[in-house]
Amino acid sequence: MIAGWFKCITFKLTSCCAARFPAGHGPVLVRGPEVGDPCSKGKGQEVGLSARCPQVWARAALSPCVLWAAAWGVLLLVAPAGAQRGRKKVVHVLEGESGSVVVQTAPGQVVSHRGGTIVLPCRYHYEAATHSHDGVRLKWTKVVEPLAFTDVFVALGPQHRAFGSYRGRAELQGDGPGDASLVLRNVTLQDYGRYECEVTNELEDDTGMVKLDLEGVVFPYHPRGGRYKLTFAEAQRACAEQDAILASAEQLYAAWRDGLDWCNAGWLRDGSVQYPVSQPREPCGGLGWPGSAGVGRGASGGVRNYGYRHNAEERYDAFCFTSNLPGRVFFLKPLRPLPFSGAARACAARGAAVAKVGQLFAAWKLQLLDRCTAGWLADGSARYPIVNPRARCGGHRPGVRSLGFPDTTRSLFGVYCYRSPGVPDPAPGGWGWGWAGGGGWAGGARDPAAWTPLRV
Repeated sequence: MIAGWFKCITFKLTSCCAARFPAGHGPVLVRGPEVGDPCSKGKGQEVGLSARCPQVWARAALSPCVLWAAAWGVLLLVAPAGAQRGRKKVVHVLEGESGSVVVQTAPGQVVSHRGGTIVLPCRYHYEAATHSHDGVRLKWTKVVEPLAFTDVFVALGPQHRAFGSYRGRAELQGDGPGDASLVLRNVTLQDYGRYECEVTNELEDDTGMVKLDLEGVVFPYHPRGGRYKLTFAEAQRACAEQDAILASAEQLYAAWRDGLDWCNAGWLRDGSVQYPVSQPREPCGGLGWPGSAGVGRGASGGVRNYGYRHNAEERYDAFCFTSNLPGRVFFLKPLRPLPFSGAARACAARGAAVAKVGQLFAAWKLQLLDRCTAGWLADGSARYPIVNPRARCGGHRPGVRSLGFPDTTRSLFGVYCYRSPGVPDPAPGGWGWGWAGGGGWAGGARDPAAWTPLRV
């Protein structure tokens, strides 16, 4: 495996190698077999210095360079194969600065929303004008963890290919020579993150990074059963079930700056555990929490940081992130309040489904849904969104109020429904369905044929 990547190990202070590697350079790993060297046993061979350089081998046998190279060789041999899969293995071989390719990407970040279209900007040029743009390979990858990448899009001449969930959504902008920008349509929550634009021409390549951010909202979450019950994998699933993803540390910090205050620690997408405190108090890490490694800490509050935790053994809540909704969330109030078992039927009668927690937060934040009435959500919780705080509506700050997880059989509420785009409303004008003779949906045993339209 190693021979496939590194074909020649050469050392300094040799009469026959000095022409290739000037004095003062350490051992250099060069890609082969196209790179030959008079010091090797043969062109493109794997090891050694030939008899033409005996004095160098003797002199360098115990040098720090030899020990350095040997240590890396052992590390590569013992590293598990799975750890190498998906890693970048690129060796830059540049013969001079005059002909090197230079990649330029947008500083900062580009911002979109779920369902939108965004251009990830990337352009390249050569430091020498004599180079042609023919035969250039353009490759986009997404950074999924440090040094691990997922293929997004590759182009070589007229041949273009998108991978995985990007098929049918990703294409090159193609705005003239030197444009490697990627157009991404129907942006999803999973598209959030950093992307690498790589341009390769023969032995020359260069890369640039683009960060894609999404407009949205961060919200704390724990399922029925209590707080601090989720491992990292369970937190990922819990957010996905509520139409969201685990929030990043940057998103949580932005939410804290926007006023988010929550005194329970939760998982973030990088495996760390943090929580935001806008109003410092003793039960929430104290007034200053001097031991915190979080940003913005101090008497004015901040993001408390527990660091990276054991993701399979330790349990916390989750901080989820969701973005713009393609459909619509609305509140449905039947003739009489419902137990949880009747919520799904009530929404289905309006061509909708019971809204998820992430959908309600998105409707509150991005569609300005304001309703001072609690309603069932898909996870069995009861909540209501407040954009304009007022008396008897849960405090003086806007937000999504939660009544927790009431008894699903005895507690009665309305229901928040979500209708996907393009789905018609079977009862336009605000009509719903119920039991005109009394009992509403509560009993669940009424004959559906006897349901009659009711104003809601």
